[in-house]
Amino acid sequence: MPTARPPRTESQVRIDLAAAYRMAAVNGWDDTIYTHLSASVPGEPGHYLINPFGAAFDEITASRLVKVNTAGQVVDGSGARVNPSGFAIHGAVHAARPDVECVIHLHTPWGVALSMLPGGLQPTSQWAMRLYQRLGRHPYEGLALGADEQARLVTALGDLDGLLLENHGPLVVGRSVAEAWMLMHILERAAQAQLRAMAATGGRVMQATPALAALTYHQWVGDGSEWDGDLEWPALLRRIERLSPGFNT
Repeated sequence: MPTARPPRTESQVRIDLAAAYRMAAVNGWDDTIYTHLSASVPGEPGHYLINPFGAAFDEITASRLVKVNTAGQVVDGSGARVNPSGFAIHGAVHAARPDVECVIHLHTPWGVALSMLPGGLQPTSQWAMRLYQRLGRHPYEGLALGADEQARLVTALGDLDGLLLENHGPLVVGRSVAEAWMLMHILERAAQAQLRAMAATGGRVMQATPALAALTYHQWVGDGSEWDGDLEWPALLRRIERLSPGFNT
């Protein structure tokens, strides 16, 4: 039985989320001022942190993150503006999944390309097998995201690790910012490997059998005591401090 983890503080979550924004910028995963990474506020159910609308990812700091509720209302007194599409997607997921700390939706180059494939992610690499049967799909319905589509999106997500928003891009969730970040990293690597192989072979690629893919997934997640990101995150924080200092202010 995995042991309970110590409670997180808002300061810790702010620093991790700001770091994740900077990492997305360094990786070229940003889309000018669009797309979002959000994280729930410890001890404040129904509240989460998100970027101020108009700020580039490499400008995000822990103190600049905006606190909103799941209705998209700014509650920290800052009067900051947030992107309606940010709370439409992120607010819906946070409301439906109180078990997750972090929601990441990006327009990553390979993730967007993967979202255009009818077959989506296939068990063609070890990275892909970490997400075997853990990635749902949500059809494209245009820019608007009303209450009806929010309900369909969270139903498609269920208790999975993420979604491919068709013709749009990837969305992942994690029990920590670190876990969500690593799942996005894994998904982007898996998409890149699959799409490159398909381009090289005219679409004919080797796939693991369902049994082997399931075995690899269970080997990866183990007994659940260690989450994706537990080992990697300290090193990633040290790297982003070198490459883009000041995120923790």
